[in-house]
Amino acid sequence: MSTPRFLDLPPGAAPQKIETPLGTFAALEALPVNGVVERWPALLVPGLTGSKEDFIAVLMTLAQSGRRVVAVDLRGQYETPGPDDPSAYTCAALGADVDTLAQIVGGGEAVHLVGHSFGGLVAREAVIDGRTKFASFTLMSSGPGAIEGLRAHNGRKILEEVPELGLEHVWQTRFEPAALADDVTPEIRQFLHRRLLSNSPTALIHMAEQALTMRDRTDELAEMELPTLVLYGEHDDGWPPESQSEMAARLGAESVVVPGAVHSPAVEAPETTATALVRFWNTAETHHRETRSLG
Repeated sequence: MSTPRFLDLPPGAAPQKIETPLGTFAALEALPVNGVVERWPALLVPGLTGSKEDFIAVLMTLAQSGRRVVAVDLRGQYETPGPDDPSAYTCAALGADVDTLAQIVGGGEAVHLVGHSFGGLVAREAVIDGRTKFASFTLMSSGPGAIEGLRAHNGRKILEEVPELGLEHVWQTRFEPAALADDVTPEIRQFLHRRLLSNSPTALIHMAEQALTMRDRTDELAEMELPTLVLYGEHDDGWPPESQSEMAARLGAESVVVPGAVHSPAVEAPETTATALVRFWNTAETHHRETRSLG
């Protein structure tokens, strides 16, 4: 289990509520501590059982590159409320939420979009639907189709256990033992417990179903011709590293393997991850300026 390295927000970061026509979304916003916002903003989308807090360790470094950086909870996830309607939790519906959030965060500017794990599948929908102007797209520990391996096993257990036994049972039998095995501190265990139980069971069940059944849309993503980065841990236990490397080749995308990381590079290797993102974003912006000047 990967957990936020700390719960205290870094300098320049603060909790926010983003009001949209679709509802209110909980977020963490980070701004440069020194200097000014002079580059395009970034929107960070978490994975299935995660939340905006999974990006805490990278927020300050990302913002210090001269950007507004916003991490969100998806609909039905942790501090963002969601309905009991299963159709609200398809990747397409959640992708439409990301479109709306990106348009608000961007305020007319292009936005760098990052999707972690299941959040990558959701963010991919927002890119492919073509409704929003994105500066770049990063798939972080996210693969071409349905999730595999240990993470797929955990997703199937969510489908089997949550409807009948509830979220507290899942915490006691799965999440808590994993946290104890990883020597997670009592403070973070308390946070993880609160976060899991705050999820909408309907959301969790149907997001897990989406993660387990998502079809490969790599070719459709490649047609968007958007600067894309595929970033993953060398020991990823969701989508195999080989699968993510192959996806990057199909996309013609840059591929970054984070040494020592498993499924959550932003938690397990935050400085390596943040440095790779900033370099990729800067390159994408430079390429855009050069292309525009030639046009």
